[in-house]
Amino acid sequence: MAGNTSSPGVSVVSRALSLLYAFDERHRTLTLADLARRANLPLTTAHRLAGELVLGGALLRRASGEYVVGRRIWDVGLLAPVQTELRQVASPFLNDIHAATLATVHLAVRDRTHVLYIERLSGRASVPVVSQVGTRLPMHATGVGKVLLAHAPEQVRDRALANLTRITPYTITQPARLREQLARVTRDGYARTVEEMSLGACSLAVPVLAPTLPGEAAVVAALGVVVPNFRRDKARLVAALQVAAQGIGRSLGSHSPD
Repeated sequence: MAGNTSSPGVSVVSRALSLLYAFDERHRTLTLADLARRANLPLTTAHRLAGELVLGGALLRRASGEYVVGRRIWDVGLLAPVQTELRQVASPFLNDIHAATLATVHLAVRDRTHVLYIERLSGRASVPVVSQVGTRLPMHATGVGKVLLAHAPEQVRDRALANLTRITPYTITQPARLREQLARVTRDGYARTVEEMSLGACSLAVPVLAPTLPGEAAVVAALGVVVPNFRRDKARLVAALQVAAQGIGRSLGSHSPD
């Protein structure tokens, strides 16, 4: 839930933001009462501010009276550097992976203790995939998420491992076991999941490194594919992902200021 925005002295901007932050991947449609509750605002205040956000295109009010995020927020979000430069640079490499594997391809970044999907190319195989562009999912149950969690600061890993939720019968919820997996991710250079986010879907993912300082690089994203299984094709898929990730990293380096 959003912060205590009903307390005196909180600005109108903060209250309006609390309404927008009330939405997430599990709360895409909200009634006014739910919106006020999740934003911790009085109902009258939520109604007034929601009306102004509707007029500005930040929210959309359906005929049923429920609210959803408006198109204007999406348009503004696309201007964020993580959405522009990274997506533009990665696009040809994602298309190459998609053409070579016919699998669902993901490009994702870390958003606090979640993985944020910033690009997705749908595969041709009938595989259940729950991600969409803009979706945030738990890092511990996805291939791209495990890559990002393995390379995250220790305090981020601690928070994530303290909140391991079971999504399918195969989701890893034992912190010690997940730590072992994360150590293998950094050692082997790739992550894998087997039906941990959705039944019938397996994933492989690798890190995307970009230069930060001369002679140094950091993991800025994760690149992954979702397939029905990878028993015979794991080595080929990992190699293809690593080649694409290296290409993205080099391209990001060439776009960096001197």
